[in-house]
Amino acid sequence: EARYPEARQLVISAACGGSDGNRTRLWKTELQKLAEDTGLQIVVCHFPPGTSKWNKVEHRLFGFISRNWRGQPLISYEVIINLIAATTTSTGLEVYARLDQNEYPKVKVTDAELAAVNITRNTFHGEWNYSINPSNN
Repeated sequence: EARYPEARQLVISAACGGSDGNRTRLWKTELQKLAEDTGLQIVVCHFPPGTSKWNKVEHRLFGFISRNWRGQPLISYEVIINLIAATTTSTGLEVYARLDQNEYPKVKVTDAELAAVNITRNTFHGEWNYSINPSNN
């Protein structure tokens, strides 16, 4: 807010699966909280399903991690973390990985909580592209 005092919206490019998926209730209710806290319109553009390769971070990172695995059996968390962390490229990419053993409570978003999200679906694939507005807008 201090860096961009004139900002009126935040645009997010997101995958179409996982925690930021287009059907994830918690994702949308948390974005509603962000819109309320910041006063910004949150514009979300999800990559279509199966196209996360278009995501620059995933495209530039996961291919190298996969090559580093070379089909080795992923038999334990230690093996997985070590294979990911050993990933490097000739251009200087280094990957840091660690196992997060914290337990997180499962959050259930009710139909009423989801209905309270002030969402406007875009006319072009509104299931993937939408805006979430602060309640006072």
